[in-house]
Amino acid sequence: MKRIKAILGKKEIERLKVGDQVFISGVIYTARDQAHRRMLDALKRRQKLPVELQGKIIYYCGPTKTPKGKTIGSCGPTTGSRMDEFTPALLKAGLKGMIGKGRRSQDIAKAIKKYKGVYFLTYAGCGALLSKYVQKARAVAYKDLGPEAIYALKVKDFPLIVGIDTRGNDIYKKARR
Repeated sequence: MKRIKAILGKKEIERLKVGDQVFISGVIYTARDQAHRRMLDALKRRQKLPVELQGKIIYYCGPTKTPKGKTIGSCGPTTGSRMDEFTPALLKAGLKGMIGKGRRSQDIAKAIKKYKGVYFLTYAGCGALLSKYVQKARAVAYKDLGPEAIYALKVKDFPLIVGIDTRGNDIYKKARR
């Protein structure tokens, strides 16, 4: 197991390899389809994004309503391929990590390699369990989107697996060999 910080530096990210199990701590941002669409539109208009992406991680997640006495509701991953159309532009804008579930396209693996990013996988169907790793949660942008708003999550030892590394190696292709 490797422990890393949520702001990904060049050396740290290049040491990660497909299949590595990682615990991440720090602030990550949630964003799903509609938030991605708005960020892409902002980039096309040369507008400032609502969150600084340089070295940051986006978790493909739309948390459920927070129960009384809890930090956050269930917060499981969304299928990563749903964000494929937005990913290259966000990587170009400085995004370094993405967290989701499932395969990504070959074009996304190439974009991850080109921009030296990483795609992490986390446990699907375990949103209630994953919420236990979230210490703080607050909506920071596009609040009108409700659970699809961008949230800043302060996480501690959030469990991940490297799905695609900076060299474009893909865990799903590795598994087929």
